[in-house]
Formats: sequence, C-alpha cells, structure tokens
Amino acid sequence: MQFGIFTVGDVTVDPITGRSTSERDRIKAMTTIALKAEEVGLDVFATGEHHNPPFVPSSPTTMLGWIAARTERLLLSTSTTLITTNDPVKIAEDYAMLQHLADGRVDLMMGRGNTGPVYPWFGQDIRNGIPLAIENYDLLHRLWREDVVDWKGRFRTPLQSFTSTPRPLDGVPPFVWHGSIRSPEIAEQAAYYGDGFFANHIFWPKGHTQRMVGLYRQRWAHYGHGTPEQAIVGLGGQVFMRRNSQDAVREFRPYFDNAPVYGHGPSLEEFTRETPLTVGSPQQVIDRTLGFREYVGDYQRQLFLMDHAGLPLKTVLEQLDLLGEEVVPVLRKEFDSMRPAHVPEAPTHASLLAAREAATTTEEEKR
Repeated sequence: MQFGIFTVGDVTVDPITGRSTSERDRIKAMTTIALKAEEVGLDVFATGEHHNPPFVPSSPTTMLGWIAARTERLLLSTSTTLITTNDPVKIAEDYAMLQHLADGRVDLMMGRGNTGPVYPWFGQDIRNGIPLAIENYDLLHRLWREDVVDWKGRFRTPLQSFTSTPRPLDGVPPFVWHGSIRSPEIAEQAAYYGDGFFANHIFWPKGHTQRMVGLYRQRWAHYGHGTPEQAIVGLGGQVFMRRNSQDAVREFRPYFDNAPVYGHGPSLEEFTRETPLTVGSPQQVIDRTLGFREYVGDYQRQLFLMDHAGLPLKTVLEQLDLLGEEVVPVLRKEFDSMRPAHVPEAPTHASLLAAREAATTTEEEKR
C-alpha cells in the first residue's frame, strides 16, 4: 500500500503569530516538505493545481520536475490536474515529459477543481464541467495510446494526424486516478477506463464516501476489469499529531478555526466526528486510518493533508517525522496483513510495464 501526503498550497496567515509567508517562501516550503517525505520513508508526494489566491501551485509539472531532480524513490503525483480547463494536448505532453525526467515516477489525478471562477479564466463555462471532464479525458487517453490521432469534439478544435510528443516512457502512459468528492459521473468515468478512483473524503462523512467507492467498484466490475475488490482506490485524509492528544487539540484548534477550507464553520469536535480529520496521538491516527478499510474495503493509496491553514514549516516537518517513524510503519504492516492475495497493489510504472510485457508474451505464445 502506498502512503504519502498531498498539499493544496495555500498561503494562510498564521493565527498565532499574525504573519503570512510570502509566495516564494510557501513554494520553497512545499519542496522542502516533498524532500522530507522521501527522507521519512513515504511513497507519494502530490500537489494540487490552483490558479487563484490564496493558493500558489499553478504549475504542478514545474514543481514536480524540480522535486524529481532531487529525489530517487518518491512517486510524484497531482491532487488535482484540472481536466476541465487545461488543454488535454498540453496535459499529455507536459506529463509525458515529466515522466521521462522522473524515470517513470509519475502518476496524476484528474479532477474538476473546486473553484468556479477558474472556468471563464480559461475560456470555459462551469455549466459544462462534467461534459468537459468526459470529453477532455477521452482525448487525453487516446493521445497517450495512439501514435497518430484524428479527433473531433465539442470543446476544442479538431486534431488531424496529430502526434503528442514526447511519447510516454516505454510506451506506458502515467497511471491516472480520477479524484472526486461528490460526483458519481467521475466514479463512473474511472471505472469505465479501468483507472483509479481517489475519494478525497476530507469534507464528507464516511457514509457518502462508502457510497461513492461502492459505485466505482460495482461499475469497475461491470466493465470487465476484475472483481469489485480488485478496483484501485485511494483515499484522502487529514491529521495533526502530538504524542499527547490534548496537546494536539490545543495546538491545532486556532489553525482549524481560521483555515480557508473549513474555518468559521463546524467546530473542531464536530468535524473530527463527521469526517476523517484526526487530531490526536499517533496511535489515534493509526486506529482511525485502519478503520477506513471497514467502509471502503481494501484500498491502495492513502494520502494525508498536513501542511495547510498557516501551520509553520517547522511544525509540518515535525508532523512528517511522526507520520514516517511512528504511524506509517504500523499502517503498512497492518494493511498488508489484512489484504487478500487477489487484491492488487497500487500501479506503478514498473508494474504497468511488466503487465504489458507479460500480456505481449502471452499473446505471442497463442499464435
């Protein structure tokens, strides 16, 4: 099972000091956090894509390329790549280029984003959000798998005898997760293509996440990719830890209360009760995270949000030490011991390449 972190890249006033970091320092902090993730033994670092304040990660491939050059093992991903407002041709080429630079340590998560005004900024209409996601991904999927593409759609100019460059590394496209909080159409899309489904359930109760993942698993099997249990599922989560749970609650409360994503809403106690947010000791994080399996089944990727709401970089790095040293080793062991043999691990470039070569060998033997 893969464990990692994702960032939304917000620039938020620290409610304790009253100071806000600069955009430069926030960007530098995100890269420091990514390097720390590899140092403490995590598997994945994922960055969001935003084009509006107070967020800074408008160019994920630039950031991930920088991180790729300074890491050896870390899998680089997104959380989210905007399939609705980015040109699928540019996505195909940018992420294939990154895939080559990172020696295959790349996958990405498609999503529609959660900022309405971004659509007209890039010449689109938010009322077409779902149709854009469906059409654009259909084109992207073809661009990575067909050397020459002829295509005509509703939302962009046609393509005639077009080849995106560079081609995917080893002829194997980056693995794609489809991220969604509330849209069953996106779960259906992920199932149709046999891609991964990432339920970023940081704002919703477990019943909603259970229904979304259940739909995806059912439709995955319907399209002939395997049994429902073999579908590729990822989950989001949020944690804040101190060795003493009371210290964690006391320290995190002012950050929660003023966070741009959920501040000034439900109380910390309500939010931790109704969503996966866990504020407490490492053992509490372990127990809560292991409980996710009870309502989504065996899954392949767990990402945590840890660097938001104005938390100082020093604090985030301390959180990563706790996560890497005390939490993830236990989670990895426990999840692995419970996973049935027929449930696959999360796809990687190496595993996808091996699967393709095995399929080619089998086909040649049949001839």
